[in-house]
Amino acid sequence: MEIRGKRVLVCDCEATMPLEAGRLAAACRAAGAEGELELNTQLCRAQLGNFQRAIQGDAPVLVACTQEAPLFAEVAQEEAREDAAPRALGFTNIRERAGWSAEAEAATPKIAALLAEAALEIEPSPAMTLTSEGVCLVYGSDERALEAGRQLASRLEVTVLLSGPGEILPPRVMDVPVFRGTVAQAKGHLGAFGITVKGYAPASPSARGALAFEAPRDNAFSECDLILDLSGRTPLFPAHEKRDGYVYVDPGDPVAVQKAIYALADMVGEFEKPRYIHFDAGLCAHARSRKTGCTRCLEVCPASAIVPAGDTVEIDPHICGGCGACASVCPTGAATYQLPGGDTVFERLRVLLGSYHDAGGTAPVLLLHDTRYGEDMIALAARSGRGLPAAVLPFALNEVTQVGMDFLITAMAFGAAQVCILVEPSKREELTGLAGQIGLSETALEGLGHGGGRVHILDQSDPEALEAALFELAPRESVPAGKFLPMGGKRTRTMLALRHLHEHAPEPREVLPLPAGAPFGALEIEVAGCTLCLACVGACPTGALSEDPERPWLGFQEEACVQCGLCRETCPESVISLSPRFNFGPDARETVTLNEQPPFHCIRCGKPFGVQATIERIAGQLAGKHSMFAAGDQIERIMMCDDCRVVVQFESRDNPFAGAPRPVPRTTEDDLREREIQRERAQWRETAAAADIAKPGAKPGAKPNGGSEDG
Repeated sequence: MEIRGKRVLVCDCEATMPLEAGRLAAACRAAGAEGELELNTQLCRAQLGNFQRAIQGDAPVLVACTQEAPLFAEVAQEEAREDAAPRALGFTNIRERAGWSAEAEAATPKIAALLAEAALEIEPSPAMTLTSEGVCLVYGSDERALEAGRQLASRLEVTVLLSGPGEILPPRVMDVPVFRGTVAQAKGHLGAFGITVKGYAPASPSARGALAFEAPRDNAFSECDLILDLSGRTPLFPAHEKRDGYVYVDPGDPVAVQKAIYALADMVGEFEKPRYIHFDAGLCAHARSRKTGCTRCLEVCPASAIVPAGDTVEIDPHICGGCGACASVCPTGAATYQLPGGDTVFERLRVLLGSYHDAGGTAPVLLLHDTRYGEDMIALAARSGRGLPAAVLPFALNEVTQVGMDFLITAMAFGAAQVCILVEPSKREELTGLAGQIGLSETALEGLGHGGGRVHILDQSDPEALEAALFELAPRESVPAGKFLPMGGKRTRTMLALRHLHEHAPEPREVLPLPAGAPFGALEIEVAGCTLCLACVGACPTGALSEDPERPWLGFQEEACVQCGLCRETCPESVISLSPRFNFGPDARETVTLNEQPPFHCIRCGKPFGVQATIERIAGQLAGKHSMFAAGDQIERIMMCDDCRVVVQFESRDNPFAGAPRPVPRTTEDDLREREIQRERAQWRETAAAADIAKPGAKPGAKPNGGSEDG
């Protein structure tokens, strides 16, 4: 039998699972499989030849067994031809998750769904490299720190730092450097730790009965690759278990101390670490112009790997422990979880639930769990108890805290009746972000009439208690499974799922109210107080608010709003408030008018500018009340456009740039023109004088116009 081009080998594990080849093959074909199923009963022993023949084919092989995965991988390596790479192998566990169960007879649709999910191709996660040269700090307060340092010294370059040591016998041979001091500050990660020490002092070589130290000094700084903390004090880092290279152990637990020593001894060289979070700063709604909006990721990060960085935040991938809480609560999808990469998790979810329904299953309960504590609990329940119910579909994640509203709502839209989240009891304090996302999802489900109480947190430490909680779940009906593809970003997936739930809602409503903090909603503006300054448009990180350069107008597209609050914080008139909700109507996708006012026309040139109500209000408030606007012409300048205001200012008597008239420059043309005028005047005089002499009765020697010789 093949699923998605992979040859599937199924074994009933020596008949400990009640599998029927015909029923399982029919269920798998309904879920998209092809061909006939050959059911093995001892694939890892007597029927190993079936596996060997399968790996000689062209198709990749999927084995429904994880216990014997090392054996199958070894055989595949041995059977591989020298001129070819080993055949691609995949493994999935149907035994502990389905076949070893009190309801195994009814688990055929579940097994078909698990096989279909396992046949998917997993997109690899991006990774980074951390380098350790083996420089290790052992931080403690007594002989136990010295002993741990000696054990590590054969593999690492060790320094022991004792905080407040008592009477400690000096070692006969100072095989590791010993200092006294208290770590005041620590930062960094595997391969790049930095510590600041208060009261730093080296051990005195002449100490006899007890360790003595030289004169202390403060603010000593040192760097190291690894830290073993046996101080018994508060850990140096928040969420210390997520800080690679830092190991915090109770010094009173010798077993834990030895495990830590063994683990640290091998931490030399290059180590590959997943880059858990992909961050797109262009989508971040943290801040604009020093106004803070969204702080959700900063509030939930347990490792302090996220810090503000201007208008966005900065995520340090070296410190990030991979809990995924930031991706869970991010309203825009700027932070997305990448283990595994891409949309693999949502595609797995679609195939798992869709295949279960296609194979005849009903009302599935999705059990989210991590790959460590969760898988151990499921295995213990299957081996010593009733196992998982037939309708409970286990779904492995790297961390359950990576789950957000988008995942939970999409699971319901794909046909999950309920979602159970299995959490390690020691991680209860990390569930703040997850609890908020569950609250949003429950509000949406209840508001549409599907009923609340569909998402459950399970934090049992006893497999029997976990079994009881799962078997005692009250049955719930699921909505018809959606067939849409989980494409696009976080908001797009959530909207697709919500609209599917709305389409099948017992109580459909056009507008669904949501609690404060929801990433969907509208804005409410007090129009009377809005001056249309449009500062909110410049602050909006998603383009939900828009303007029209041709007129005083403010528009809003509800589907793009993430309720970050930047517009509210930026508004100088404080007339904006948030209204969290989900609008299923068509107007949510359209740009609607929030405020529109007629423009004011310049009283000099008539050009429209500004807002009429605003200009009139400003002029009324300043007229005669301010020294700069005492005269009428000064008030009129407020009611002019930018160009006219400048022109009138220069034309006015109080022009601050006015001075004495500049002299007109004299040119050659001016001289020539004056000479021409003088010549013409001389000619005129001569002509006039000749005319006067020629008159009858004129006396000889008389000048024109009665002039004399001296004229």
